[in-house]
Amino acid sequence: MKIKFKIATPERVVYEDEIDQITLPTKMGEITVLPHHLPLVSALQPGEILLKKDGQEVPMAVSGGFVELHDNELVILADTAERMEEIDEQRAELARARVQELLADRQSAEAVDFTALAAKMEKELARLKVVRKYKHHLGPQIKIVK
Repeated sequence: MKIKFKIATPERVVYEDEIDQITLPTKMGEITVLPHHLPLVSALQPGEILLKKDGQEVPMAVSGGFVELHDNELVILADTAERMEEIDEQRAELARARVQELLADRQSAEAVDFTALAAKMEKELARLKVVRKYKHHLGPQIKIVK
């Protein structure tokens, strides 16, 4: 038995296929969903999503959103989501450093939206975590499944 899975952002469908299992970062903690899991609705935390299909792992970074599961159908509506192979590590590191600069700059403190910057920082940290964890670990094992 498989789980019918789809993850979409406002811009695109990031991944859609039948999978064996998925691990997600929810507001209540990290969970792993297997076929026949109880129905679930939850908010997603920024972090790593790891799905498994036919022995292959597909890591992704997500910046938040919502997940709904019922009858072996799991749908994620994400603010942003990227597969590991889509993440540009240098660009993510530059974005993280820029956010950190803005948070540290006391002179612009009145003009800074700290909530938005904190969300941006979480997004970039999630992207960096995924790409750094899997770029060498999985290497050629990663199969790009469309």
